Amino acid sequence: MSFDTGAIRQAAARHGAVMRVVVVETAGSAPREAGAAMLVWPDGQSGTIGGGRLELEAVAAARGRLAGNGGTVLGRIALGPALGQCCGGAVTLLSERFGPAELEGLEARLVAGCYLRPVGATPALREMPLSLRRRLAQYRNGSAPARIALIDGWVIEPLARAEHQLWIHGAGHVGRAVVGMMAPLEDWAVTWLDTDAGRFPAPIPARVTPLAGDMAGRIMAQAPAGAHHLILTYSHALDLELCHVLLCHGFASAGLIGSSSKWLRFRKRLRQLGHSDAAIARITCPIGDPKLGKAPQAIAIGVAALLLRGDIVSSETSMDRPA
Repeated sequence: MSFDTGAIRQAAARHGAVMRVVVVETAGSAPREAGAAMLVWPDGQSGTIGGGRLELEAVAAARGRLAGNGGTVLGRIALGPALGQCCGGAVTLLSERFGPAELEGLEARLVAGCYLRPVGATPALREMPLSLRRRLAQYRNGSAPARIALIDGWVIEPLARAEHQLWIHGAGHVGRAVVGMMAPLEDWAVTWLDTDAGRFPAPIPARVTPLAGDMAGRIMAQAPAGAHHLILTYSHALDLELCHVLLCHGFASAGLIGSSSKWLRFRKRLRQLGHSDAAIARITCPIGDPKLGKAPQAIAIGVAALLLRGDIVSSETSMDRPA
């Protein structure tokens, strides 16, 4: 987990101000790892720090601080009888308010791909300690992993950086299910395409970029050559055109929803368009896991599992397009 400036700005713009609660440290058995975080606003939240009584009380405290214009608070919580738990461990939680004032000065605290802030007494008067400068140097040269840490009254946290680009073509039921599955994953930057902006739901999930219009032309030209693609549109003709354009454009992986008979017809047509069998074989069709079923959510689970394993190709799948 890491600090996602885009998601925080989007949530703050939507709700006026949010509290971010992040697990800074753990000791013994704990429900989530250091870096797990959630955003909290008066009538909702996104993310989780592990659920249960710990999260229930952390959310209530965050909402109380929002209502009272409270700022940063750092505290260690024992996961024992006082919380009705028997984990035996402890977590250190940092709660921070992000509204217009806090976001205005945010960029000044982003250094070398990390978010740095003092959390001790009179933080505005404190200078960055030498120990923190050394940790930053270690992050830069790769001698220490970039992860959240509490160092001499300062918290250092790496910024979210998506390692994979996923382009999802189609905002129908399956497209929505796949977006819902992949959008929360920080390692994946999702671009969502459709011919009509009105087909997208509201609101669009955080970290998802919607694009509407000429999917196979102007929009596809913007796709990085190393992006992963899922073709899930309402039209077989558009599906075929997207496959053809992708084979000309380049991609990391590509999956097409459909039946085995559909893919048989598509392979024949793509050969007629000049593509070799080896190139065509890079597109996976059908996609998903037939053992999970044909519901959009079941397809999304199967496809997400393949993407996360780095193995979108699955010759044993036989998922038909849902009605």
